Amino acid sequence: MKKIRVSNEGIYGAAVFVLSFATAMLAAADLGMSMVVAPAYIVSIKVSALTFGQAEYIVQGILFVVFCIVMKKVKPMYFFAFASGIVYGAVLDFWRMVVPHFDPGRFLPGALPLSLRIVYFIVGFLLNSLGVALYFKTYFYPQVYEFFVKGISGRFGIRLSSFKIGFDLTCLVIAAAFSFLMFGSVVGIGPGTVVLAFGNGLLIGKYGNWMDKHLETYTRLGWLEEKFILS
Repeated sequence: MKKIRVSNEGIYGAAVFVLSFATAMLAAADLGMSMVVAPAYIVSIKVSALTFGQAEYIVQGILFVVFCIVMKKVKPMYFFAFASGIVYGAVLDFWRMVVPHFDPGRFLPGALPLSLRIVYFIVGFLLNSLGVALYFKTYFYPQVYEFFVKGISGRFGIRLSSFKIGFDLTCLVIAAAFSFLMFGSVVGIGPGTVVLAFGNGLLIGKYGNWMDKHLETYTRLGWLEEKFILS
């Protein structure tokens, strides 16, 4: 079977739009956020001056520092991951502004009909995993969450999908702590969060296997690709 040729640059752009759209959709579903973004989501609810995307800058900035400590080095190109996080956060806020159901100013969390929220959750779950899988298939550094998983798993020779599951579960614990510390109750976490915690890594692996079989990636900027090698 002939593979479909797709540029790395195109995959990166698709990853940004797909993952940010999925996150906005999961927020609208209000059945539990992805455990990875739940801490930032909870912070954005607590601090009204921050948008969801802006809260992402703060959380990803902290994780970026942790990444550099674990890797025991700081390379200038590593900061592209943080730049990816800024782009992702800006597009996330864009989706929440232009899609009426995603706009918390128009529809408060939980205000949509339950049947529609379930549909949004299912589609958001599928797109969320696809977005992450796309990030892993390009040489560009993804936003800090995926960059952390890709870099640390590669550094220590851990299977990417397995490390992703462990990372997600750790984020779930942190999100729960944030929720109780800031609100004294469960906020931003629900049954959907548990589904995402256990299903995301597995689905990302399946998407990745499908891409390996059906996609042939190439780069339009060969001179730039080597600068993104994690070492």
